[in-house]
Amino acid sequence: MKKFQVILVAVVAIALAAVPASAQFRFGPRLGLEVNSLHFSNVKDNLTSTNQAGFTGGVMAEFTVPLIGVGADVALMYVHRVNNATADNTSTKLKYDYLEIPLNVKYKFGLPVVGKVLSPYVFTGPSFAFLLNKDALTAAFESRSVDVSWNIGVGVQLFSHLQVGASYGLGISKAVKYIPIVNAVNGTPIEGKNNCWTVTAAWLF
Repeated sequence: MKKFQVILVAVVAIALAAVPASAQFRFGPRLGLEVNSLHFSNVKDNLTSTNQAGFTGGVMAEFTVPLIGVGADVALMYVHRVNNATADNTSTKLKYDYLEIPLNVKYKFGLPVVGKVLSPYVFTGPSFAFLLNKDALTAAFESRSVDVSWNIGVGVQLFSHLQVGASYGLGISKAVKYIPIVNAVNGTPIEGKNNCWTVTAAWLF
């Protein structure tokens, strides 16, 4: 836990130090949805229980260098995730609450004429999620206190304030370890990572 905290502080410090003094600073609320699979043809499929939908909400800050469109953003988010785990012929719904800190490098594409109305962007960076509710898990499932992932995403900025983006989080650390009940002492643990899509909307002032 302490090791990841040190890494997180170092990454944030390096990112902030790299932002020029002339960078524009904005902040605002951010809300979103987390799903295992992202559906565009039938939006309702994103909210089904089989898609293990969760939600996220918090605040976001953005630094952007004028003219060149390069910048960074950092957020402090509450995340509620729901996973349907099946093992030993038993299905278990696991609920997780995290405090997540994503840190991204962002590039906005400056479009002539419509740039102030519509501006697409791409972003990527690490995310550190700290587990808040260990006691919500069953005895057979052990969850890691820190979940580290790498986000890759695209989005669009509308009217210079509203940012709507979608990203895929590729799990780096093992988030969950399952110990088979039939052989809890000598059983081989089954470890898993959190890989999911996140769709968010933020309003920046």
